[in-house]
Amino acid sequence: MRPPLPASPLAHRLGRLAVASLHAELACAPKPGLVTPFDNGSHADMDASTFMRSLFALRGYFVAIAEAGAREAAFDTLRRLGIAAEAGMLRATAGINTHRGAIFSLGLLAAQAARLYRRDGRAPDAEAVCMAVREWREALLAAPLDPHSHGQRMRVRHGVAGVREQAADGYPLLRAVALPALRRALAAGLAREAALAQTLMCLVAEVDDLNLLHRGGGTGLRSAQRLARAFLAGGGAYRPDWKARLARIGEAFVARRLSPGGSADLLACAWFLHCQERIA
Repeated sequence: MRPPLPASPLAHRLGRLAVASLHAELACAPKPGLVTPFDNGSHADMDASTFMRSLFALRGYFVAIAEAGAREAAFDTLRRLGIAAEAGMLRATAGINTHRGAIFSLGLLAAQAARLYRRDGRAPDAEAVCMAVREWREALLAAPLDPHSHGQRMRVRHGVAGVREQAADGYPLLRAVALPALRRALAAGLAREAALAQTLMCLVAEVDDLNLLHRGGGTGLRSAQRLARAFLAGGGAYRPDWKARLARIGEAFVARRLSPGGSADLLACAWFLHCQERIA
């Protein structure tokens, strides 16, 4: 068997950006119920160091999947890369799932960003990258799911769509919620941390987050959405006291063990999509 061809500079740039986007999500604080460098949120089994070990293990994956996308690889090739990356993540974290959703979504987006850049000779619009994922719609919907995973059980129990359906539809939540919120915040002059927090709460307010459903059921999901909407209606991260207000919401999340992990994955994807538009 021939050794794999070396990855292109483009794949390395996009791979580094994918990891940097996950680190930006981790570093953003406060984030209700989620791990930050300062606290564990609603998680007793992981902290920031767990996430850093995971990110270190995933560095090669994002380069490899970007290169595969640039080379127009078949969806099955991308899927096998993702399965191997998940195994590497679990080895690095002693079995703790820190980035399964990001391996899936951010991997697909990195692959399409590389493919579109290679095709057009310039960085694609974020929305174009999302829509390009729909080219794999049939394969995405046909791919087997783990019936024992928390997400799959919540999909069946509550009758809601998961990340696979989001991908098959071209990530409408990224296009309609996350990216507009992020762009508005940055255009208004908010610092990165505030812009990310604002975007996260816009997502929590709208997403049927499977992790929230797993931890709190329908009642927990609706409670988290109400708190997020109240935060946004009160000015969100545009107010100077946004950190204190978000910290209080975080206390309510932790009291009920709520953690919007699906929204956090989408936040990292939104930051990646925004930043890749500027890759030269």
